[in-house]
Order: sequence, then C-alpha cells, then structure tokens
Amino acid sequence: MNKYQIPSKTFYKVGRVLLGIYFLIPGLFKFLLFENNLEIVILREVPFPIFSLLLIGALQVIFGTLIIVGKKVSISACILVLVTILINLYIHDFWNITINTDHETQNFVKNLGIIAGLLLLTKDKN
Repeated sequence: MNKYQIPSKTFYKVGRVLLGIYFLIPGLFKFLLFENNLEIVILREVPFPIFSLLLIGALQVIFGTLIIVGKKVSISACILVLVTILINLYIHDFWNITINTDHETQNFVKNLGIIAGLLLLTKDKN
C-alpha cells in the first residue's frame, strides 16, 4: 500500500457508520413524528399500526446504533435486513398504488441496495 491509499478498514468503518445512521435517524423520526408516520402506516394497511410503528422505530434505533458503534454488527445487520424487507413490502409497495409509483419504485430499489450493504456486514465477527 502506498502512502495515498486509504486502508480498507477505514472504508469498512465509514460504510458501517453510514449504514447505521441510515437506520438510526429514520428510527428516531418514527417517534418524533409519530402521528405523521402513523397516518402512513394506517394508509398502507400495515397490521397492528401503532405496535408495528413502535417496533420498527425501536429496532431501527437499537440496531442502527449497534452497527454505528461496531457491536453485534452481524445480528444487527440481519435484523435490519428483515426490517427493510418489511418496509419494502408494506410501505414501498409500488405494485399496489396508482400515485407516486416512480417514487415508491425508486425507494424499493434503493432499499435493495441497503439490504446488500447489510448482508455484507453479516460477515463481521462483532
């Protein structure tokens, strides 16, 4: 490695922190903007809307934070993969809507990329 190369461990840590933030901030906003988010969850016919919103928010905050600090990264990533799949199926279900189809399709596909990043984290030993 020459003096201009950034060690891959640095890229890994930065990527891990960014993925954690991707979940931590929306998780916090699920609580801070609870009524707004609850309207969306109800509109999308998510089962047990209040419980589901609280659970997903808590999972995002807890496991996003663990990924940021580098603890229990593999299990946190696996749980957030499941959370992201559920969000895609219930919230970004572009095949069930008639308005904002392009926006929801973009979010659905973006989340597939997030899932890919999380799956890469599952090899972590922490």
